[in-house]
Amino acid sequence: MAPKPPRAERLALEAPAGSLEAIIETPVSDAGADDAVAAYGVVCHPHPLHGGTMDNKVVWTLARAFQQFGVPVVRFNFRGVGASSGAYDAGRGETADALAAIAHGRARWPGAALWLAGFSFGAVVALRAARTAQPARFVAVAPGITRVEAGDVTAPACPWLIVQGEADEVVPAPAVIEWAKGLAPAPELTLLPAAGHFFHGRINELRDVVVSFLARDATPAP
Repeated sequence: MAPKPPRAERLALEAPAGSLEAIIETPVSDAGADDAVAAYGVVCHPHPLHGGTMDNKVVWTLARAFQQFGVPVVRFNFRGVGASSGAYDAGRGETADALAAIAHGRARWPGAALWLAGFSFGAVVALRAARTAQPARFVAVAPGITRVEAGDVTAPACPWLIVQGEADEVVPAPAVIEWAKGLAPAPELTLLPAAGHFFHGRINELRDVVVSFLARDATPAP
């Protein structure tokens, strides 16, 4: 039997630039109650000036991978995207946006662990946010280290994964590999042969890699 679609709740989150358009998707299970949540996820989207939104297919796929483990997920639009207030801020204000989404999750699910993820620009923003947010799991997909300043980024102190397409036409794989070598604790790095930046035709493989990483310390929801 196919899993039930998650329960979706659209809302506006308070943030430094005003409000953020967001959606919280909660897996449907017998547990039901928010106070039973052991972990929650936040996923950051790609570059706001290049069409990135919370509805990007990689962002959606990361959310579904988290939800496979019974984890509710917050997706949101950075400032200036969709119905979110404010304007693009080169990653600085967007980090504050990510922290606002994380804070909302912490208030809603007290004591729940944070699973944090991002794609491209969103992966660098999520890494910046991780320094303050201290996630329990972290996933970076094609981190946009050549597209946005990442010199101040430090590695999260938790198990973390980088998934990178070897044929990435936006963020070259060799640059990501070299950057990852200098990080401690070192990430687990998975390269998908012949995959481009947007993982066209490879999205299910991306999901499987993320699920495999998460499954080592978690149990999928029934």
